[in-house]
Amino acid sequence: MSAFPVILSAPSGGGKTTIARSLLERRADLGYSVSCTTRAPREGEVDGRDYRFLDREAFLAARDRGEFAEWAEVHGNFYGTMRSEVERVLGAGRHVLMDIDVQGARQFHVAFPDTVLIFVLPPSGEVLKARLSARKSEDRAKLLVRLRNARAELGEVGHYHYVVVNDNLDKAVEQVSAIIDAEGLRHDRVHALEAQVEGLIAQLEQEIHLFSKGD
Repeated sequence: MSAFPVILSAPSGGGKTTIARSLLERRADLGYSVSCTTRAPREGEVDGRDYRFLDREAFLAARDRGEFAEWAEVHGNFYGTMRSEVERVLGAGRHVLMDIDVQGARQFHVAFPDTVLIFVLPPSGEVLKARLSARKSEDRAKLLVRLRNARAELGEVGHYHYVVVNDNLDKAVEQVSAIIDAEGLRHDRVHALEAQVEGLIAQLEQEIHLFSKGD
């Protein structure tokens, strides 16, 4: 089976990062592509694990060299995914799992057309606002920006292959996991499928021949 990228997108507070982390803990066939960002680390975040934290000058220089499979400016900060990081995980035979905003997902899908796009919906606007408020990491003005961006991001749902409603975390994780399993069984992702089918046909022909002689 060929390894492929999987992108989770959602408005801020939709739960895409939490779902990604849960899946990475549960599945050995997944690898995480660490994204780059110019925003400051949040409490508990570690450089090289959660993000590669770059200053704006370093980020823009890497962008200009064409090193990003996707990049975007979100909430006043730059985010991007290195092509080399994606290829590293795929080269190890693991699916690349990423949580990327809608701008970046469009670019990434062009760079890696076999990407599976999954949009994570919050159960309601009230729940989304409550999740963002609970972070206590933004003031009122920044929170309003995120809510307005969420409204715009929801308009992109139709460009995604799958939609998962995150009203229950365990259920949402199971649904995303099931999508990955199903995508892995698509005929165009299975190695040497034609040879395998041809071998089965040859075996059946032999069985039919032997069975016919028995009559």
